[in-house]
Amino acid sequence: MAASDVAVGVIFLSQTVVGALGNSSLLLHYLVLYFTGCRVRHTDLILQHLFVANLLALLSRGVPQTVAAFGVKDFLSDVGCKLLFYLHRVGRGVSIGSTCLLSVFQAMKISPGDSWYSELKVKSPKYIGFSIYLSWILYLLVNIIIISHMTGKRSKNNITSMKDFEYCYSVHHHRTTDSLYAALLTFPDVLCVGLMLWASSSMVLILHRHKQRMKYVHKNSSPRSSPESRATKNILLLVSTFVSFYTLSCIFQVCVIVIYNPHWLLVKMGAIVAGSFPALCPFLLMNRNSSASRLSLSGIRNRKIPDSFTKPLMKN
Repeated sequence: MAASDVAVGVIFLSQTVVGALGNSSLLLHYLVLYFTGCRVRHTDLILQHLFVANLLALLSRGVPQTVAAFGVKDFLSDVGCKLLFYLHRVGRGVSIGSTCLLSVFQAMKISPGDSWYSELKVKSPKYIGFSIYLSWILYLLVNIIIISHMTGKRSKNNITSMKDFEYCYSVHHHRTTDSLYAALLTFPDVLCVGLMLWASSSMVLILHRHKQRMKYVHKNSSPRSSPESRATKNILLLVSTFVSFYTLSCIFQVCVIVIYNPHWLLVKMGAIVAGSFPALCPFLLMNRNSSASRLSLSGIRNRKIPDSFTKPLMKN
């Protein structure tokens, strides 16, 4: 076994184990709160589905990639190969959709009462559950197409007409067909990233405006950064990480689909990048809910600004 294969296997194993533990622990935390009768907030429902989607994406790709990297190649049947790639795509899509929904919902909740979408702000909590389940349904339907593109290594198809993913093959189609296939899979991701950028930019702008209005308070406070600045940094951390990893993931995905015979390093890098945000997501959310964040938000609350500014952020 080559040293490069061992290194890649260790990376996949570490990413899968750490990500699975992080997502599982937070999901378990919410389940305990639910069964002990604690009030479930709207953002809690989004986060629960986000953690489930992250686990699905990590396990369905990380486990077979790890096994293949350590030398076991032919261990999946045709059905198993199609199922794992399909589940990975669905989990990845719902992870993106849930993160996008979380950002949009928070942007609406902290927006001023006189904003153009103030009416939608009041009604939005009623549609969160519907939006989440709609996201699952849409990604379950859109990604059905991947079933026709994947096949197991045990199949009797002509190997020269396929792309090698180590433990599965991807069937070659006409370049135009592959380009349309890449566009179909990438469009929902691009749309979600765009919405999240808009929502996060709105939150940063709202916090900045509030900071400007509260300057007279901060002049008499300690010289450390203001609560609004710390909250803004938390938002930017999550957004920049999300956009960076999923932009790279989309680029790798398009390259692997369009290129006739992609290099093995391109395939492996695409798989590693695709699993990076689901693995890091729970730890970013832990950081966002750290004691520093809670102190900053309590500082905003103690200055008696409207509840619409504080409640959504405390719910993150």
